[in-house]
This record gives sequence, C-alpha cells and structure tokens, in this order.
Amino acid sequence: MKFNITQFIIVLAAVAFTVACGGKEESGEKEAAHHEHEEGSEIVELSAEQFEALDMKVDTLPLKNLSSIVQANGQLEVPPQNEATVTAIIGANVSSIKVIEGDEVKKGQVLAYLTHPNLTRLQGDYLEAWNNLQFLEQDYQRQKRLYEEEVGSGKAFQQTQADYRSTQGMVKSLESQLRQFGMNPVRIKEGNFYDQVPVISPIAGSIVSVEVKTGQFVQPEKVLFEIVNIDHIHADLMIFEKDVHKVKEGQRVRFTVETLPGKELYAEIYSVGKKFEQDPKAVHVHAEIENKSGNLIPGMYIKGQVLTDSAETYALPESAIIREGDQFLAFLAERETEGESGHWMFTPIEVVTGVSNNGWIAVKFLQEIPDGALFAMNNAYYLISEMKKGETGDDD
Repeated sequence: MKFNITQFIIVLAAVAFTVACGGKEESGEKEAAHHEHEEGSEIVELSAEQFEALDMKVDTLPLKNLSSIVQANGQLEVPPQNEATVTAIIGANVSSIKVIEGDEVKKGQVLAYLTHPNLTRLQGDYLEAWNNLQFLEQDYQRQKRLYEEEVGSGKAFQQTQADYRSTQGMVKSLESQLRQFGMNPVRIKEGNFYDQVPVISPIAGSIVSVEVKTGQFVQPEKVLFEIVNIDHIHADLMIFEKDVHKVKEGQRVRFTVETLPGKELYAEIYSVGKKFEQDPKAVHVHAEIENKSGNLIPGMYIKGQVLTDSAETYALPESAIIREGDQFLAFLAERETEGESGHWMFTPIEVVTGVSNNGWIAVKFLQEIPDGALFAMNNAYYLISEMKKGETGDDD
C-alpha cells in the first residue's frame, strides 16, 4: 500500500510537469503569433480591385520648387484716386436722379440734376458781368489810345483800366463757378440759361451708394453719391514685425477670399510700408492682383501667404501624408507580382515635413530610401485607417 502511494505521487508529478511544459509551449506559440501579427499589421495590403476602386496613385518621389511662406491677412482696397465722394457745391433741390446703386458710370456722366433760384441768379450775374466786360474793354482800349497819344487824361485811363480788370476778374470767377456746376459759359453768353444743373461723376466706376432722394433739398457739402473704380483693386496685407525682413517688392502672394471658395488668387508685391501700425505691430504691404475677378469688392477680408525664398526639394502631395500622434507618415508602395492578379503592399514610413506650396509638402526621411522607390500619392488617411484595423484585429 505504501508502495502504491509512492508510485501515484511520482505519476502525478510527471503529469503535472508534462502539462506545465505543454502550457509554456502553447503560450510561446501564442506570443510568437501575436508578434508576427503586430509586424504584419504595419503593412496594408490592397487587392488589384481595391487599388482601382480607391483610385490609388503611386509614383517615384518628385523634386518640386517650393517656396517658404509668410502668413499675411488683410483686405482688398483701391487707391484713393479710384474712390470718389460726390457732394453738393451749393444748396439746391434734387430735381431728378439718373443712377442707382450698382450702375457703371463714365467720367463726366450725369448722375443727377439740381435746381434752385440761386443757380438762375448765378447765370444772370455772369451774363451781366460779361456784357459789362465787353463795354469796359472797348472803353479801356479807347482810353489807352488817347493816353498814349497824350490826348486823354491819365486819371481817366487808370480808372477805366481798374474797372476793366476788376470786371475781368469777376467774369473769370463766375465762369469757374459755372463750370463747377457743369454749365457751359458759352451757352449762357448766348442767353440760353440752364433750368437745372447736372451733378457730374468725377471718375469712371460703380455707384456704391445713393444718399439722396428726388425733391430733397441738399445743403452745400452734402454727400450725394459714392463711386468706386475696382479696375485697380489690390491686396492690402499686414506683415508682422518678425516677418518684415523676409518680405520685399516683386514677391508673389497667394490668397483666398470667402466669396470665391476653393479658388486661389495671386498678386505681386509692389509696395512695402515704411511705418509700423501699433495694433497690431505690423506694416502694410500692397500687392497688384494678377487674376482679377469681377467678384472682388473693396473691403473684403483676405487670407494670404507671401511666397519668399524658393528651393528645389523632394515633396509629396498633401493627401499622401498623414499625422499620427507626433509623427508624420507617408507610405512606401510595392506591388506583389505573384499570382495572376497581384496586389499592392503599403508600408508606413516616418517623414519630416517642411514648407508647403500648391498642395505639395517638402519631405525629408529619417532612413535611407531605395532608388526608384514608389510612394502612395494619395489616400494616406484610408491607409492609416486600414493599418489601425490590422493592429486591433478588426477585419471588418
């Protein structure tokens, strides 16, 4: 009996040892399989059908001429000479208005008509002064001839000369006033008075605002119309103090406006300010727009980038790079040729990004890249998503 118990203990120990060894071996197999899965999960495989459905693009790494950029925001402006405020020179009533907001007008075009008894009186004063001048001129010439022949009185000549020159000055002053009102003095000399006087546009452009109504009495200097000419609309950008030394005339600016979503506009800097604004501390930079659009209006907010130093560098499209934590990843591409259809394998590789321009980003690599290596040129977001599925074991 004692012998049997001893045998049983020995057999039990042997069984326990065998089970323990088997468990360790199975655990080791599972751990090895897990590591193999982790290593394999960093490669994303796509069938030929998936590759085509995703419209995947692969290519060798291209060299691109990319520029460094300076961020700059601002608004669209026009030069002072391309804006006009039309005011009333004299108190008068608005008899008619010939334009509305948005109308295109030419320089010298009639915007409205004014009428007032004072305007009629002005024309009468001019005609009277001009007729008087004709009489005085004849008298002046007669007195001058008599004085030169020592027949006439010197005092009479001097008085006639003073009256003539005084009236001559008055006529010129009244003519100037008439022309300011858009009235032709020659017509008035012939006795053809104006019943109403035109309000003339001083520039060509668009009517921005109409500030009067028909029949309204307007005081002198009352604003009647606002006109702007956008032919020379330009970008007015603010460059912060830390970036001023990077900006100079001749550099290009890339910018966008909200009214043209998805469209990039370009301008060339023609003037860099020499005075700092205090809030914020920045200088004005003016740039002439290259591809102008009719939808550009002064005062529009713009978001831009000044393209400064340029250099040739390796680059990838923005859609070929994905940020994952603190890293930026691109994907090496390799086609598996075994089998009839073959499939594509994409391996993530860390890149250091640089300047971006026109949808391309400069890249550098932390490891050596084989000559002729292919890269995924798009769908980096999809590839990283598939890679994460592999890491979690989600095959859906």
